[in-house]
Order: sequence, then C-alpha cells, then structure tokens
Amino acid sequence: MTLTNAVLIAVAVVAILGAAGAFAVAYRRSQTVEKPDPLAGVSPETRAADRSATTVAIPPRSEPEPVVEPEPEPEAEPEPASSVLTPSGGETASTVVEILETQRIVEVSPEEGGVSRRQFFNRAITATFGTFLAAQGLYYLAFFWPKLTGGFGADIDAGPVSDLQSQVFTPAGGVLPLFIPEARAYLVPAPDELSAQFEGQSVSTDGLMALYMRCVHLGCRVPWCAPSQGFECPCHGSRYNAVGEYFGGPAPRNLDRFVIENQGGRLIIRTGSIIETPRAPELSVQYPQGPSCISAVAATPGA
Repeated sequence: MTLTNAVLIAVAVVAILGAAGAFAVAYRRSQTVEKPDPLAGVSPETRAADRSATTVAIPPRSEPEPVVEPEPEPEAEPEPASSVLTPSGGETASTVVEILETQRIVEVSPEEGGVSRRQFFNRAITATFGTFLAAQGLYYLAFFWPKLTGGFGADIDAGPVSDLQSQVFTPAGGVLPLFIPEARAYLVPAPDELSAQFEGQSVSTDGLMALYMRCVHLGCRVPWCAPSQGFECPCHGSRYNAVGEYFGGPAPRNLDRFVIENQGGRLIIRTGSIIETPRAPELSVQYPQGPSCISAVAATPGA
C-alpha cells in the first residue's frame, strides 16, 4: 500500500467517524433537552412592573332587606362597588387599579444561547462535505503529480555499467537483451557505428542502448526472439532487429529509445526522455539470423 492510498483511507475513516459522532451528539441532545424557563433572562425591573403597586381591599356587597309594601316602588340604587370604607366609617373616593403590561426584549449572546439543532446539523454536513472534497483533491493531486523520485518517468539506476556489459551477451557470443522492469526497457549492445538518424542523440553509452519494450504499432509488449536475434511482436507481426530498427509489419517506425548516461560508473536510464525515430533506411545489425518466432507460432496447430 502506497503512502497516498494510506492517507486517503485515513481521511475517509476520519470523515466517517466525524459524521457518526455528530449524529450521536445530536441524538443525545434531542433526548435530554430540558423545558426552558420562561422568565430566564428577565430583569428584576420587568418582573416588578408586572405586579400591582397597591393592594385594594374590596368588602362584600351589602344589600338592603326587602320591604313588603302594597304598591311597588322603584328599587333602591345599590351602593357603588368601588366604595371603600375607612376605619372611621367614612367613604373614600373610588380607586382605579390599572395593570400595565410591558414587554422587554433581551438579546442573548451566542455563548449563552448555545447552538441550535439546525445549526449543528448544517455544520456537521458542511464539515463532512468539506472532508470529502479535500480527500478528492488529494487523490487528484497524487494522480497528476509527476513521479520525480522513482518509477517510470523518472531516472532509473540500472546498475554498474561493467556488470551490465557482460550480461547482454550469451556464452556463445549471441545477444541476450537484459530487461529492466522499473524502466520498462531492454538493454542491448549498441552497434559500433550508429545510424545517421541517431546523431546528436544520447541513445548509447559504453556500448549499451535502452529500448522501450512497447511496440510502436498498438502498444503491445515486444518479446525477444533468440533464434532470429530480433524483437517480434506477437499481436500484429511487427519485427525489429537487435537494436530496435524496423524490419517488417504494420509498425510505422523503429522502437523508441531512452536517453542513457554513465554517472560514476552506473548506468542511468532517463525514462522521461523518449526518442522516436523513423524507419532506418539501412539496418545497422543483420536480421533475421535464424527462424522467426512468429512464424513458428503461426504454424503450430491450434495456435
């Protein structure tokens, strides 16, 4: 697992845990909400204004005894209900009590009021979506970021030049390309004299040359054919000699080559620098030197 994948997985796990925690806290708060005090935040002056400033004692109403008379007479007017008897027996003026109701708006700070449920869910959704966008941004950044420290596209150290020179030949003196997986390249012996199309190109050093393993026709990997001493594509029959020069088939040009350098006795393959060349007018190395591997496969029954 690469570092980029580990970071993406960690961010995804944190986002999921954050969302789960947010919903758990919201559910717990919805179950433990207490009934708010209607008088919370009301000042003592407002409470005092709602109370009556004067206590009025209203005695029970006294009605006169009924008098039986032969003829009806007009009823006596009842005493005013607002009359208040004083201790001396006199009457005072009627007292009118008016209760004034006032409404006072008290602003509560966010710290005192807290976070509402709607605000909590909005913030949780925003945080989750932001985490998702951040993870996607890291993924695309890792995808498009150039690989400068290793892998295909960077400079690959193939090993000591002296060791590589002895590995590209068979004990009988034939050519045996050395495959470098990190560079996706075949190391082959370079010809004594390069073709004119390679002049000014750093395609060989210390008698070695690096060929791209991909066929220039449709991108199939081109294997080495020992009997014919050349590269032969099994997909559509394109054939190249030992140094990648075109010989036959639908391929439009030679095999591509990498720029190579000798740095302190070690062979460096620059896989970020691919050189394309047209078909060579003349082959630098003889091909074929034996039977073709493609013809042998085609002649096999059931192949």
